[in-house]
Amino acid sequence: MKKFYYLISGGLLLLILALVIVSPVVTTEAAVKKAPPKPTLSQIIAEVSKTFFKNSEMKKEPSKYGGSIPYSHLEESPYLKTLWEGYPFSKDYNEDRGHYYTLEDVKSTKRLSPATPMTCMTCKSSDVPAAMKKYGDAYYTLPMLVYQDEFKHSIGCSDCHDLKTFKLVVTRPAFIEAMKRRGIDVTKASQSQMRTYVCGQCHVEYFFDPQNGKKLTFPWDKGFDPENIYQYYEERAFSDWTNPSTFVKELKAQHPEFEMFQGSTHQQAGATCADCHMPKKTVKSGNLTFTIASHQWTSPLKDMSACKKCHTKDAKYLMERVFYIQDRVKAAIDRAGEANAETLKVIKSVAAGTYDPAILAEAQKLQRESQWYWDYVAAENSTGFHNPAKAFATLNKSIELAYQARLKALEAKK
Repeated sequence: MKKFYYLISGGLLLLILALVIVSPVVTTEAAVKKAPPKPTLSQIIAEVSKTFFKNSEMKKEPSKYGGSIPYSHLEESPYLKTLWEGYPFSKDYNEDRGHYYTLEDVKSTKRLSPATPMTCMTCKSSDVPAAMKKYGDAYYTLPMLVYQDEFKHSIGCSDCHDLKTFKLVVTRPAFIEAMKRRGIDVTKASQSQMRTYVCGQCHVEYFFDPQNGKKLTFPWDKGFDPENIYQYYEERAFSDWTNPSTFVKELKAQHPEFEMFQGSTHQQAGATCADCHMPKKTVKSGNLTFTIASHQWTSPLKDMSACKKCHTKDAKYLMERVFYIQDRVKAAIDRAGEANAETLKVIKSVAAGTYDPAILAEAQKLQRESQWYWDYVAAENSTGFHNPAKAFATLNKSIELAYQARLKALEAKK
């Protein structure tokens, strides 16, 4: 009952009313002339709750590289602790459990500390816009551990919908500001564009701008590709932390789904995030037939109805193709990650002895860039499927730079 209360109180009910399309089951000629019967609130709530609550039933399969079981990535890939030495992710990094659990998971993560700013809460609760209005820009600098109890609801309707008009709307300022810097007015976006934009306000790479009160900022001024973002960070001399053993000023990628999707086959074909992740579900309740946009927000592989809208091959073939891509991307992610881990060990060994500081600095810079490219793909939640070409090219660059950094570090050794 508690989960059900939060689900409805988070605004889901209004979203349901906006998204449900009702069509009567016609059985007689007289029925054609009558106005379609309207669903009751209990019918709507019951049907959409079935879809939404499936989040808690998700398994690691069939999506294979995702799901809602919070298994530890640190245990699955031990090299991560080496890459993130000195950073909170080396303490705790579990598989996310989806929108319904965002607030619960962010409050319980071991990565939080007294220094963690409220910026971390920005995409975890539908209470955030009200908090931003209440505190202004000071919101971003509030200590999260002190203020987190003010946030009661996870992701809800109001995060993506205007509750007066039910139209899609971007509610997080960082997306609007980043697009404006690129010359795009989000308020003039088409309905189709908004079906990606509302997802892009959170499923992105971001950083807490130290030059602007830790304000949430999307680094898109130069473009969406990993090279563009890396150059942006380079010009700002930005780093997330300094590795205590190698003294490399590292970058931590977040979850650049929106960026990875840019220029992909599906994006070029006109597909949106919602087309694939929110397929319509048709259910019957009494004498009514409901067509409801799914709000499970999970892998299309769960039922593949979204894929079948465009692809004529059978489900087995399509799933095999997805896994063909993801298996190879995951292998490349591990190769790049392990290559960086080995390079860091070499740099650490050299830094502990006598070395040429100028040459070692070159090695450190190469490793920083290499790790960024690895993390850009590793942190993105599709295991490369959103844009396989970009994923493979980025990982190949990471591996090459990791070996260059290793050779350069050995050159610096005296």
